[in-house]
Amino acid sequence: MIGELINVGTEILIGDIVNTNAQYISKELSNIGFSIYYHTTVGDNPNRLKETLENSINRSDVVILTGGLGPTQDDLTKEILAEILGVELVLDQEIYDEITERIYKSGYSQVTQNNYKQAYIPKGASPIPNSNGTAPGILAEMDNKSIILLPGPPREMIPMFEQKVLPYLMKKTDTKFYSNYYKITSIGESAVEDRLLDLIDKQKNPTIATYAKPGEVLIRVTANGESREEVESLLQNYDVVIKERFGQNIYAFEDLSLQEAVGKSLVEKNVTISIAESCTAGQIASRLSEFPGISQSLHSGIVCYSNEAKVRFVGVQQKTLDEYGAVSEEVAREMLQGLYEKNKTDIVVATTGIAGPGGGSEDKPVGTVYIGILYKGQYTVTRHQFRGDRKRIQLWASNEALNKIRKAIV
Repeated sequence: MIGELINVGTEILIGDIVNTNAQYISKELSNIGFSIYYHTTVGDNPNRLKETLENSINRSDVVILTGGLGPTQDDLTKEILAEILGVELVLDQEIYDEITERIYKSGYSQVTQNNYKQAYIPKGASPIPNSNGTAPGILAEMDNKSIILLPGPPREMIPMFEQKVLPYLMKKTDTKFYSNYYKITSIGESAVEDRLLDLIDKQKNPTIATYAKPGEVLIRVTANGESREEVESLLQNYDVVIKERFGQNIYAFEDLSLQEAVGKSLVEKNVTISIAESCTAGQIASRLSEFPGISQSLHSGIVCYSNEAKVRFVGVQQKTLDEYGAVSEEVAREMLQGLYEKNKTDIVVATTGIAGPGGGSEDKPVGTVYIGILYKGQYTVTRHQFRGDRKRIQLWASNEALNKIRKAIV
């Protein structure tokens, strides 16, 4: 089948934005057997956009457009599609409600009329949900051709493509395609790719792709064949190798965030948890709270940033602080002990460190973090050295703590 990409936006034409969507989508389509013959970039001009889309529909089986779905007057992609299809734009009530809820949750007191523009789709088309923004995608079919509209921002487009568009397109090919997923934490994308280079360099079938998100990496292995049995045999060979190379750094075999995986495990195993955070400033508890039903497990989270708070709320001894400093194994251990004595939860977690940019020393440079776990009477405190700015150090520290929770209760 022939696939084609149209990238909509004057900002791309004049070089204000680097177009990474084309590279990503082309690679994904090629992996599932599509031939890509054309890439086109067109500005926010209705006449040129209509001409481009009509030409693309005539010569390709699947046309994917990114951009032009926002609330402003120059976002005209779906209006042009409706004109070509010969249909009107109609209100999708479910999208309307989702937009309203998302905007109010963002702290705005009212929804402007141009935001509701995004709730209208061509009659007969299907919306593609957008969990990271207000502009839904659109899937339409015309004369055995598929036209797919996606938002321009990659953080919105990529999840929509992977969760909805890719499964839809796989059904349109004669060859059977299946994928295995591996979610990795505590290893950066470049290090993940380095461990897979021998497989990537010789890849044909299966193919391997890595996708980085803050603090985690998704490995997707996709194989194709004439039957499911053939494909599963190909995937199994890679499955053994990947599990050997990444071990306990694999925290899920589906596209879950680390906090979702840990929250799910805590709830399913009926494990209660309390957390004392210094340098991570509540991130661990906050991230766990994203998982629905976590109230069954999450007892409490305390941000004890100052020495005074460590003494007052989690029972750290002043003499321990004076002798070893707040960033030390000894203080992390007392944070665990003090919080356990207060709450008696199944697992207790503590973090103390130097997020920067100041406060470091030769012995304890910026990025030094102690992470403690108390589970079933066993104390474990480990020292880590994270790199990056303040936000990155806090992210990596909270990731490492979440992963230690996961490994403790596995």
